Order: sequence, then structure tokens, then C-alpha cells
Amino acid sequence: MQWRGRRGSSNIEDRRGGKRRVAGGGLGIGAIILFIASIFFPQYVPLLQMVGVGGGSGGSGGATYSEGSGVDDDHSQFLGVVLADTESIWNDIFQQSGVRYQEPTLVIFDGRTTSPCGPASTGSGPFYCPADKKIYIDPGFYDVMERQLGASGDFAQAYVVAHEVAHHVQNLEGTIPKVDRYRRSSSKVEANRATVRLELQADCYSGVWTNRIQKSKGVLEDGDIKEALNAAFQIGDDTLQGRSGGHVNPATFTHGTSEQRVNWFYKGLRSGNISSCDTFGPNYNAL
Repeated sequence: MQWRGRRGSSNIEDRRGGKRRVAGGGLGIGAIILFIASIFFPQYVPLLQMVGVGGGSGGSGGATYSEGSGVDDDHSQFLGVVLADTESIWNDIFQQSGVRYQEPTLVIFDGRTTSPCGPASTGSGPFYCPADKKIYIDPGFYDVMERQLGASGDFAQAYVVAHEVAHHVQNLEGTIPKVDRYRRSSSKVEANRATVRLELQADCYSGVWTNRIQKSKGVLEDGDIKEALNAAFQIGDDTLQGRSGGHVNPATFTHGTSEQRVNWFYKGLRSGNISSCDTFGPNYNAL
């Protein structure tokens, strides 16, 4: 992905190095266990607490980044550019529907931070908090993706951001609150199925974003799509459960199988239209 030298979003809150800095204009096995637990045991992580792997326009002014945090600023610059690209596409999509897009803030942290949805840690993985409309990410998670999950590449990393932004879109659309209400009145199995549909729609929205960012800016390079598809595959519930050595139990799935995640991402990628991303269908009219 061509990202260096491009405009970054102003909606970045950098909390690394123990400081809270707002941009204007190798994890151990414990982290893997925590991440997998957050996927396999969602009863301990209510839907509106965090949804994970997810103000006005940033204008023409790019983000600026402070030096001296002791953390590689390549991460903040990369994340800022990807977030700006999501803003560009979702502002256009919402504008076409006559609705104003409310841009989310992306919080970068290292190790641990706080959120209205509860504590955020390296092991929790990236997540979207509906309560403050912020995305939380420790760039150390990208080490997990590459070294432990086999999902490497900058566009695989961009896919993670696009997925979490897609949850923000679902929140603005009212889908997340509807799913939460449905979950509270349903059996555990049905609640999990609804969550899977929510996650697969976020994958599809990520594919829509990929289609449109390439058409509008042409920033994708050879292999980028493959990186995103591989990332979607590697974080499927069945693949993660199999990798952990446990029994693959579809009743506990909360994000979808690897095949489902790849297929829905590709469906959005192929169409470039959010109307192709109805993962709920007539069986979920109660939502």
C-alpha cells in the first residue's frame, strides 16, 4: 500500500509512552490467549463494551506527530493515513445518502489504556467502543498478526483499521444497538449468530472501502488484496480454534469462519456497494 507522504487524519489520539498526545492537522503467548479468549467467550465481553477483529471532516490539514515518545512513529503515521482514507470513502458514501458522516477517533496506545468500555490492553486486540465512538489499537497487535497468526503486510494492517471503522459505521446506522437488544433477549447460540452477522457485515464494509479507495486513489500495490484476504482467513473462528488446539465448536463462533470472512470481504470488494452487505436477511427482521 502506498501510504508514505500522504495526508494523515487529524482524528488521532496518541497515548503511547505514558502520555496523551492528540495529533492535529513482540507479544508473548499470554496476549494470544487473551485475544483468543475475547473471541471465544463473548459472554465476558458484552457487545456494547467492545466490538473488535474492527466530528467533521479532517479537511486539508494533515496530522503532525510528536517525536521523542520512544515508540516508532511509523505506526502513528501509517494509521493516520489509513484512517484518513476511511474518512474520505465513508464521507462520500454518507453524503450520497444525504447524511453527514461522524468521523471516529483512533486511539493509539502501548500496553494498556482506559476507555468507557473498560480497560484496553495489548492482549485485547483492536476494538471499537460505541460509548465514545473511538477505535483503540496497540500497534503491537500487528506483531501478533505477523508472527503468531500468519497475517503479514501493511494492507493486512489496513484491513484491521477498516474493519473497526466499519463497526463505527454500523453504530451510526443503528445496527450495533439493534444487535445488542436482540442478543439480550435471545439464547446464547442465537446471540452468537447475530454477532457473527455483525462481524461479517464489517468485513463486507471493509471490502467496499478497499474497492473505493483503489478506484479513487489507486494506492494499492500487487499483493495487497491477497494480504487482506489472508488476514480475514487467519482470524476466522474455526482457524483460531483449531490453532489453539481446542475443539472447533460452531455454536461458540462470534466472528465467522475463515471462509465466511473471506467471502464477505470479497463480496464487498467486488461490488463496492454497501447494499451488497446485508448479512442479516429476513430471519433477523426482529432487529
